[in-house]
Amino acid sequence: MAKQNVAEQFVDILVRAGVQRLYGVVGDSLNPVVDAVRRTRGIDWVHVRHEETAAFAAGAEAQLTGRLAACAGSCGPGNLHLINGLYDAHRSMAPVLALASHIPSSEIGLSYFQETHPDRLFRECSHYCELISHPAQMPRVLQTAVQHAVGRGGVSVVALPGDIASQPAPDKPTEHALVTARPTVRPGDTEIDALVRLVDDAEKVTLFCGSGTQGAHAEVMQFAERIKAPIGHALRGKEWIQYDNPYDVGMSGLLGYGAAYEATHECDLLLLLGTDFPYNAFLPDGGKVRIAQVDVRPEHLGRRSQLDLAVWGDVRETLRCLVPRVRPKKSRAFLDRMLKKHAEALEGVVKAYTRKVEKHTPLHPEYVASVLDELAADDAVFTVDTGMCNVWAARYLTPNGRRRIIGSFSHGSMANALPQAIGAQLIDRRRQVVSVSGDGGFTMLMGDFLTLIQHDLPVKVVLFNNSSLGMVELEMLVAGLPSYGTANHNPDFAAVARAAGAYGVRVEKPKHLAGALKEAFAHKGPALVDVVTDPNALSIPPKIKAEMVTGFALSASKIVLDGGVGRMLQMARSNLRNIPRP
Repeated sequence: MAKQNVAEQFVDILVRAGVQRLYGVVGDSLNPVVDAVRRTRGIDWVHVRHEETAAFAAGAEAQLTGRLAACAGSCGPGNLHLINGLYDAHRSMAPVLALASHIPSSEIGLSYFQETHPDRLFRECSHYCELISHPAQMPRVLQTAVQHAVGRGGVSVVALPGDIASQPAPDKPTEHALVTARPTVRPGDTEIDALVRLVDDAEKVTLFCGSGTQGAHAEVMQFAERIKAPIGHALRGKEWIQYDNPYDVGMSGLLGYGAAYEATHECDLLLLLGTDFPYNAFLPDGGKVRIAQVDVRPEHLGRRSQLDLAVWGDVRETLRCLVPRVRPKKSRAFLDRMLKKHAEALEGVVKAYTRKVEKHTPLHPEYVASVLDELAADDAVFTVDTGMCNVWAARYLTPNGRRRIIGSFSHGSMANALPQAIGAQLIDRRRQVVSVSGDGGFTMLMGDFLTLIQHDLPVKVVLFNNSSLGMVELEMLVAGLPSYGTANHNPDFAAVARAAGAYGVRVEKPKHLAGALKEAFAHKGPALVDVVTDPNALSIPPKIKAEMVTGFALSASKIVLDGGVGRMLQMARSNLRNIPRP
């Protein structure tokens, strides 16, 4: 049997760690690893057109499966292209291993062709970033990288010179069992006791939930029922907590709706559950409302709000300890008042997408999103571009416990939706994956639409085409500036899709929308629906001031962008019917 080289050993460890795909673009220093993938069962090389796409795709796969995913870039410019997608994966706590191939080891530090220093460049977007400069470091460095990515939730980067990858691996390498899943974290008894006292002493409690409530839906509902608490959520908590929720009072933040803001400010105790919600302007000031935070990442505790209690633990495990011990609250007065405010708030804005939208040209994007929500599969995966597409996803895509909604919600990058759809679809080709793309984001990495065709991935791209960078125009408008440099001169994207060999249809009239979506969803291969939407769809409430939109954060007001809210009004009305009559 031929002696194994470092590249082969590298790939074997990835397979043992559960990695099924390696996303990237082949080239020079990376070639030994790609060749090892070719000859190794259980792992595939996924050729994309841009390394940024590789990182986004790996991040999406990791978010959807909870398993380690991997991407790779060749030396210098190749691996530099990974960095934006890796930032997104890291901030999304997605376990991703990135291989940054490197120049020949003998030339490092001598300004060689394509020289960079990946072991320095990627440190800010990773938990672990190291250079393998000798074969004897394998497999320990790679195993350590895997443990960091999985155990801490985020990115690890291994820089590997091409000449080292081709050298023989050590005869008896030190290997150890790999950890491929994270444990649950239970808070200590002291913290549980303190949290019980806070809840029991409060008359009005509000729960504000983030992505850390994944897998804890039943426990959150049980807790809310026991203490009669309204439940608000951040955007990343929407898919985990909004469905089957009779205590729902909406979402807070710039894209928010309903009574979440009131519920978080008019309570006696605010419990932040699994959220690192960054916009502290939407949270009450410390001292006015008592605040406790539960999070599995201790570094998240207290960095947004002044806390009365910090609890390090999983939301599900914490609530399992808490529910049997807190005293049931008898009064529903605060909860019912917030539910009524929530329904009234939704009634006030729902007209924005119901009034004559079936005849409005260009199409109202609100209407497009609501029809998409109705026609998409019950277990669809939606990948959502940053910008105005975030607004439509937040307000119109209805979670049900089976659907997934992912985007660049923490990093806020453009062009994420299409690459993330690639990673999502490769997990399961039979599951419906919909890329909710803006024309700005789509064109930024449009080359990877060809990746869908090359790999025959049945992703459906629903393109909200308003020929502008809509969110940037919005920011300029609120700041009192004329829009400048935001216009896109776009082609007929459906014709481009057809020319590339995919299904493509352009929609310019509302009456054609539903039929076009149904046909695209029924098509067995990749499809693009180019929907011409109204660039002036959103109106801005007069109380918003210029400084309120800076950095995508509303700074001094609970008023949010006007616009409809899809089927959420029906949910709010249904919850009102559950309020006991006197």
